[in-house]
Amino acid sequence: MTTQTYDAPAATATADLAALILRVAVGTLFVLHFGLKFFVFTPTGTVQFFQSLGLPGPFAYLIMAAELIGGLSLIAGFKTRLVSLALIPILLGAIATVHFAPGFFFMNQGGGWEFPAFWIVALVVQALLGDGAYALGKR
Repeated sequence: MTTQTYDAPAATATADLAALILRVAVGTLFVLHFGLKFFVFTPTGTVQFFQSLGLPGPFAYLIMAAELIGGLSLIAGFKTRLVSLALIPILLGAIATVHFAPGFFFMNQGGGWEFPAFWIVALVVQALLGDGAYALGKR
């Protein structure tokens, strides 16, 4: 029987790399979702959509700002843990207002809650991992 030894420096290096990859991927998704609302649906269209859900129209601007600033913060590695946790309510709101009714699978008509739920898990993992490599928040 062989025993494996734990190589702490290698584990730290791979965890830093994993956190970097996850941080950039999730941050990019948030920036792209901002872009969808801003460039495709337009701010006015996004406000109207929020109002059609029974939400206050100006809330759309808050969500777009959070997606852009939060996404850029994650990409840069600035306040990664805090930003990751702060973005979770946006996804919970998306599930509650839009994605729950169509069911679990995201390929369902209207998009289910599968993708936003996975995105929440990714944000929780990011909050646990922290900044990772090449982050502004790295000490």
